[in-house]
Amino acid sequence: MRKTYKMEVDCATCASKIEDALNKLDGVKEARVNFMTQKLILDIEGKDIDTILVEAKKIAKKVDRDTEIYA
Repeated sequence: MRKTYKMEVDCATCASKIEDALNKLDGVKEARVNFMTQKLILDIEGKDIDTILVEAKKIAKKVDRDTEIYA
C-alpha cells in the first residue's frame, strides 16, 4: 500500500536522514521524503499503515524536532 503525506521539514539534509531511517523500518518497502514538495511517500508491506506512521513521526522528531507529518 502506498500513501502520501504532507510534511514540514526544514532542510534537505534532515529530509535525507529521515528517509534513510524510515527505509530501515520493518514493514517499509520504500520511503521517500521530498524536501522541495514537502511530501512523504510510504510504500508499506505487511504492517498496519497507522503503526508505521506513528514510528515515522517519532523518527522525524528525533532528526529535527520541528518536523511535522500530517495524516
